[in-house]
Amino acid sequence: MRKAVYPGSFDPVTFGHIDIIQRMAKQYDEFTVLVANSLAKHYLFSEDERVKLIREALGDIPSVKVQSFSGLTVDYAQQIGAESIVRGLRAVSDFEYEMAMANMNKSLCSSVETLIVFSDPKLNFVSSRMVKEVAKLGGDLTNLIPDNVVKALNSKFK
Repeated sequence: MRKAVYPGSFDPVTFGHIDIIQRMAKQYDEFTVLVANSLAKHYLFSEDERVKLIREALGDIPSVKVQSFSGLTVDYAQQIGAESIVRGLRAVSDFEYEMAMANMNKSLCSSVETLIVFSDPKLNFVSSRMVKEVAKLGGDLTNLIPDNVVKALNSKFK
């Protein structure tokens, strides 16, 4: 059984994330969207809210699971027997960070490969940080995030 993990903070999930999930889930028997929960970061949405928003936004994709985890992604990948960690790349500016993370993960566990997936060019400008800023200022987000996330953001910024 082929398994992969797609980690991220998903605060909130965007159409860019969903595009990568839908494309990559077809390549694996089990594809886990892994919601990060780092004590060093300040999230707008709680861990449970982020998991719920992703599940609602994805609907029913049989091979996709949504989980949360607070440790190293490579440890989680080993625990579930995943062969790959999938990372999205929006812009060249993301490359150095992603390369360093891939190399660190490889040094921690040589059996888990990191796959870098390019975002859809129509969505490569979309980031969770920008989405939150637009939401805070009352801008239109309908082409950037799912409806359930629009509602959740509007609720947060009332």
